[in-house]
Amino acid sequence: TLPVLPALAATGRRAAAVLAAEAVGAADRALARTVEYVCQREQFGRAVGSFQAVKHRLADLYVQVQAARSAAYYAAWDPDQGGLALAQALEALRTTAGEAIQLHGGIGFTWEHDAHLYFKRAAADELLFGPVHRLRAHAAHHAGLFDPSATPERAAV
Repeated sequence: TLPVLPALAATGRRAAAVLAAEAVGAADRALARTVEYVCQREQFGRAVGSFQAVKHRLADLYVQVQAARSAAYYAAWDPDQGGLALAQALEALRTTAGEAIQLHGGIGFTWEHDAHLYFKRAAADELLFGPVHRLRAHAAHHAGLFDPSATPERAAV
């Protein structure tokens, strides 16, 4: 049964790469729906999306989602990076879903709106695949970053 373990581990890394892409897609869609909403919703006579604080929050989310997308693309090319890409994507999904609820206001967490579904998906994915900090620690261990016998050049990478 020992020859099966490397194949199983490789399958897990490939699955993590695919799941990272799925999480990035969900985060991207949650962000797009939030941008659409804040452009339509008016407060104090102007669109909520025109306020600088809202713009900054959305810009931060955009950068995080694009970084996760880049990690997912890299994991598609090199499936050994699937765990790290999954960690990046799950964090982006969790953050984007939480901000989507905040920026949608009270309607965001009701049954009448889908914003809460993204949040539930992010929470369920993190419960299913493990917390982001553990996924990152596993990827770092797999890369040999915490190996005391590693050369300084390898540890710096």
